[in-house]
Formats: sequence, C-alpha cells, structure tokens
Amino acid sequence: MLITRATEYAIRAVLYLAKQPGGEIVLKKDICQTQNITPAFLTKILQPLIKAGIVGSQRGVGGGFYLARAPERITLLDVVEAEEGPIYLNQCLMGEGSCARDVFCPVHGAWRHIRDEMTRVLAEYNFARLAAMEDDNLARHLNLGATPVSAPN
Repeated sequence: MLITRATEYAIRAVLYLAKQPGGEIVLKKDICQTQNITPAFLTKILQPLIKAGIVGSQRGVGGGFYLARAPERITLLDVVEAEEGPIYLNQCLMGEGSCARDVFCPVHGAWRHIRDEMTRVLAEYNFARLAAMEDDNLARHLNLGATPVSAPN
C-alpha cells in the first residue's frame, strides 16, 4: 500500500503550516515555493483538509491558509483520512457483511489487527511532535556536516 502523492504533499503542507506562529495566515505562494507544490495541486489537496476542519482559508488581499486547530491536535491519521478516506487495507474490513468469509477466515482478524495498529501509530504522531522532530533532524544534520572547532590553547 502506498499513500497517494496528494496525501504526501498534504502532510508536507500541514507540517509547514505547523511550523508557523500560531494563527498566522500563510500565503499560497509561500507554501508552494517552500514545498515544491504547484498552486493548482495545493488547492486540490487542501480542499479535503479544509472540509475536515484541519486547515482554514482566508480569501482576498492578505489571504492564505492556516491551521484550524493547534498542531498538537492534528495527527497523521487525521490528514491521511481526510485525503484518502477511512483506512480499510482490505475489502473485508469495509463493513459488516462485506465479506461472507469474515466469520471463519483467519486472515480477516489479521487484517483488522494490522489496520488497528496502523491507525494507532498514525494517531500517535501529531504535527507539533513532527515539527519538533524535523527541527531536531535538521540540527543534527547541520552539526554532522560542521567542521570541528579546535579548543583554544
């Protein structure tokens, strides 16, 4: 299973918004430029996030996008489900009676367990945590590439 490119870009856009000061409206062009997303594609991927109450938009001069909730209250699961819909993994999990074999099929239980674990882990990662992780990763990367400084004599 691969998430769609739209979901990947939506995650990047929400992460970018999460790193901005709270309540700040971010211009569309700034998101597009920093995340390498075309304006039309950004509009397309943000629509489900706006509908889900994750991202807000403001039109007109000075308009743009902002997080509609605090980054700590938005998870990877929220964004994935807004973009992709509910996570099923297999048709047998789509609803009661969607598979005639679900009562006795051992794989049905395995699929349910895998789906439940996947959604649990996606829900553990909120965008405040992801933003902090990105900052830590960048700092570590920059420190690894830095030239060591000799101690003064």
